[in-house]
Amino acid sequence: MNGTCDMEMGGMEMGEMMFGMLIWGLLGLALLVLAIVATVWLASRMMGRGNPSAAHESAEDILRRRYAAGELDEDEYLSRRAGLRD
Repeated sequence: MNGTCDMEMGGMEMGEMMFGMLIWGLLGLALLVLAIVATVWLASRMMGRGNPSAAHESAEDILRRRYAAGELDEDEYLSRRAGLRD
């Protein structure tokens, strides 16, 4: 009877150990994925790819956008646009 009890207890400990290894393995994998994603994101931000539309925006595009947003009145917009086209 002692042998049976020891085997059951040992089996339970083995199951708990395997469960713990699974949890720690998944946690390690999640941290690795998080580190890779953070590295790629940081590298893309440092290379100026965070906002690709802003990098390719011309001066006239910026002027149009500011006029559309109401930051410039019509006279100032036309004056600045003429200055850009000269």
